Amino acid sequence: QVQLVESGGGSVQAGGSLRLSCAASGAISKRYCMGWFRQAPGKEREGVARIYTLSGSTYYADSVKGRFTISQDNAKNTLYLQMSSLKPEDTAMYYCAADPSTTGCFSRLNSGRLNYWGQGTQVTVSS
Repeated sequence: QVQLVESGGGSVQAGGSLRLSCAASGAISKRYCMGWFRQAPGKEREGVARIYTLSGSTYYADSVKGRFTISQDNAKNTLYLQMSSLKPEDTAMYYCAADPSTTGCFSRLNSGRLNYWGQGTQVTVSS
């Protein structure tokens, strides 16, 4: 079993920055698919970014490419999402997710089919 706890959300003006954190505990192995997805009221879930914890390989949704950076601190079992140049359309609940299989990682992140996810942290961007 894996537990994920997100933090770092808040309210910020457009153009600002936030860093989200996701503390992982439990049966985390070295080789995992981890990522962030978001969901705004009335909108579909959207995969934001994913990372393979063993290789460090990353992938981003086009909507955040160049503005968001996903990273990890293996010593702390913590995943991060650095968000810059935030836009009002980035407003959503952000969730951290993880799965022991890397197959189809981003696709499954986008469709909510990873095994574990946290309770979410709210990000609100005002214009």
